[in-house]
Amino acid sequence: MKYKRLTKEQLEALHQEFANFLASQSIDKKEWDEIKTNKPEVTEQELDVFSDLIWEGVLTNAQFLEHFSKNHIFLFHCQKEFIQSMVIKSLVTEVDFMTKNGLQWLSDNLFTETVEMHVGKKQYDGDRNTAIFNLITEGAILSDGQLYIQINTIVQS
Repeated sequence: MKYKRLTKEQLEALHQEFANFLASQSIDKKEWDEIKTNKPEVTEQELDVFSDLIWEGVLTNAQFLEHFSKNHIFLFHCQKEFIQSMVIKSLVTEVDFMTKNGLQWLSDNLFTETVEMHVGKKQYDGDRNTAIFNLITEGAILSDGQLYIQINTIVQS
Protein backbone atom coordinates (compact mmCIF):
# COMPACT_ATOMS: atom_id res chain seq x y z
CA MET A 1 0.00 0.00 0.00
CA LYS A 2 1.41 3.38 -0.99
CA TYR A 3 -0.64 5.58 1.36
CA LYS A 4 -3.04 4.45 4.07
CA ARG A 5 -6.41 2.82 4.10
CA LEU A 6 -9.38 5.13 4.23
CA THR A 7 -11.29 5.09 7.48
CA LYS A 8 -14.60 3.28 7.78
CA GLU A 9 -16.38 6.66 7.68
CA GLN A 10 -14.50 7.72 4.55
CA LEU A 11 -15.26 4.41 2.85
CA GLU A 12 -18.94 4.74 3.76
CA ALA A 13 -18.99 8.25 2.29
CA LEU A 14 -17.46 6.84 -0.91
CA HIS A 15 -19.86 3.88 -1.09
CA GLN A 16 -20.97 4.60 -4.66
CA GLU A 17 -17.38 5.15 -5.87
CA PHE A 18 -16.37 1.86 -4.27
CA ALA A 19 -19.26 0.08 -5.97
CA ASN A 20 -18.09 1.54 -9.29
CA PHE A 21 -14.53 0.44 -8.51
CA LEU A 22 -15.72 -3.13 -7.90
CA ALA A 23 -17.88 -3.03 -11.02
CA SER A 24 -14.84 -1.98 -13.07
CA GLN A 25 -13.33 -5.30 -11.96
CA SER A 26 -16.53 -7.18 -12.85
CA ILE A 27 -17.35 -7.78 -9.18
CA ASP A 28 -21.05 -7.45 -8.40
CA LYS A 29 -22.67 -7.20 -4.96
CA LYS A 30 -23.26 -10.94 -4.68
CA GLU A 31 -19.66 -11.74 -5.52
CA TRP A 32 -18.37 -8.98 -3.17
CA ASP A 33 -20.44 -10.41 -0.30
CA GLU A 34 -18.96 -13.83 -1.03
CA ILE A 35 -15.42 -12.42 -1.11
CA LYS A 36 -15.97 -10.63 2.22
CA THR A 37 -17.18 -13.87 3.79
CA ASN A 38 -14.75 -16.37 2.28
CA LYS A 39 -11.64 -14.42 1.30
CA PRO A 40 -10.89 -11.73 3.88
CA GLU A 41 -7.37 -11.26 2.46
CA VAL A 42 -8.86 -10.33 -0.94
CA THR A 43 -11.24 -7.95 0.81
CA GLU A 44 -8.26 -6.26 2.47
CA GLN A 45 -6.40 -5.99 -0.84
CA GLU A 46 -9.39 -4.46 -2.62
CA LEU A 47 -9.86 -1.89 0.16
CA ASP A 48 -6.15 -1.01 0.00
CA VAL A 49 -6.13 -0.63 -3.78
CA PHE A 50 -9.28 1.52 -3.66
CA SER A 51 -7.84 3.67 -0.86
CA ASP A 52 -4.64 4.26 -2.83
CA LEU A 53 -6.66 5.23 -5.92
CA ILE A 54 -8.67 7.76 -3.93
CA TRP A 55 -5.56 9.17 -2.23
CA GLU A 56 -3.76 9.41 -5.57
CA GLY A 57 -6.59 11.45 -7.04
CA VAL A 58 -6.85 13.76 -4.03
CA LEU A 59 -3.10 14.32 -3.83
CA THR A 60 -2.72 14.88 -7.57
CA ASN A 61 -5.33 17.65 -7.36
CA ALA A 62 -3.97 19.18 -4.13
CA GLN A 63 -2.75 22.73 -4.55
CA PHE A 64 -2.74 24.23 -1.06
CA LEU A 65 -2.20 22.90 2.45
CA GLU A 66 -2.39 24.57 5.86
CA HIS A 67 -1.14 23.48 9.24
CA PHE A 68 -2.06 25.52 12.31
CA SER A 69 -0.59 25.17 15.77
CA LYS A 70 -0.69 27.47 18.77
CA ASN A 71 2.13 29.80 17.69
CA HIS A 72 2.80 28.74 14.09
CA ILE A 73 0.97 28.65 10.79
CA PHE A 74 2.46 26.67 7.93
CA LEU A 75 1.05 27.46 4.48
CA PHE A 76 2.00 25.43 1.42
CA HIS A 77 1.45 25.93 -2.29
CA CYS A 78 2.02 22.58 -3.99
CA GLN A 79 3.27 23.12 -7.51
CA LYS A 80 4.27 20.46 -10.04
CA GLU A 81 8.04 20.38 -9.40
CA PHE A 82 8.37 22.17 -6.07
CA ILE A 83 6.50 23.33 -2.99
CA GLN A 84 6.41 26.90 -1.78
CA SER A 85 5.97 27.53 1.91
CA MET A 86 5.22 30.35 4.30
CA VAL A 87 5.85 29.88 7.98
CA ILE A 88 4.33 32.45 10.30
CA LYS A 89 5.41 32.46 13.92
CA SER A 90 4.11 34.52 16.81
CA LEU A 91 6.81 35.74 19.17
CA VAL A 92 4.09 36.47 21.73
CA THR A 93 3.61 33.12 23.42
CA GLU A 94 0.10 33.93 24.70
CA VAL A 95 -1.23 34.19 21.13
CA ASP A 96 -3.07 31.10 19.93
CA PHE A 97 -3.56 30.83 16.17
CA MET A 98 -6.07 28.04 16.78
CA THR A 99 -8.59 30.66 17.98
CA LYS A 100 -10.50 33.44 16.28
CA ASN A 101 -8.83 35.98 18.59
CA GLY A 102 -5.41 34.62 17.66
CA LEU A 103 -6.12 35.04 13.96
CA GLN A 104 -7.41 38.57 14.56
CA TRP A 105 -4.20 39.31 16.49
CA LEU A 106 -2.21 38.03 13.50
CA SER A 107 -4.15 40.27 11.14
CA ASP A 108 -3.39 43.27 13.35
CA ASN A 109 0.28 42.40 13.91
CA LEU A 110 1.43 40.63 10.75
CA PHE A 111 4.10 43.20 9.90
CA THR A 112 5.33 43.99 13.38
CA GLU A 113 8.36 42.72 15.29
CA THR A 114 6.08 40.30 17.16
CA VAL A 115 5.64 38.09 14.07
CA GLU A 116 8.31 36.23 12.14
CA MET A 117 7.64 35.10 8.61
CA HIS A 118 9.79 32.82 6.49
CA VAL A 119 9.11 32.13 2.83
CA GLY A 120 10.72 29.22 1.05
CA LYS A 121 10.68 27.01 -1.99
CA LYS A 122 11.86 23.42 -2.17
CA GLN A 123 12.03 20.71 -4.80
CA TYR A 124 10.14 17.59 -3.79
CA ASP A 125 12.22 14.83 -2.26
CA GLY A 126 11.03 12.09 -4.58
CA ASP A 127 7.39 11.76 -5.57
CA ARG A 128 5.20 14.90 -5.29
CA ASN A 129 2.13 13.05 -4.02
CA THR A 130 4.10 11.17 -1.38
CA ALA A 131 5.57 14.46 -0.13
CA ILE A 132 2.09 15.99 0.12
CA PHE A 133 0.74 12.87 1.82
CA ASN A 134 3.54 13.08 4.39
CA LEU A 135 2.57 16.69 5.19
CA ILE A 136 -1.03 15.57 5.66
CA THR A 137 -0.02 12.76 8.00
CA GLU A 138 1.94 15.36 10.00
CA GLY A 139 -1.23 17.41 10.49
CA ALA A 140 -1.63 19.58 7.40
CA ILE A 141 -5.06 19.84 5.82
CA LEU A 142 -6.12 20.54 2.26
CA SER A 143 -7.24 24.13 1.77
CA ASP A 144 -8.62 26.42 -0.87
CA GLY A 145 -5.45 28.52 -0.60
CA GLN A 146 -7.25 31.71 0.33
CA LEU A 147 -4.97 32.50 3.29
CA TYR A 148 -1.82 31.63 1.34
CA ILE A 149 -2.88 33.83 -1.58
CA GLN A 150 -3.85 36.75 0.67
CA ILE A 151 -0.57 36.73 2.57
CA ASN A 152 1.48 36.11 -0.54
CA THR A 153 -0.20 39.07 -2.25
CA ILE A 154 0.64 41.31 0.72
CA VAL A 155 4.25 40.06 0.85
CA GLN A 156 4.75 40.55 -2.89
CA SER A 157 3.46 44.14 -2.86
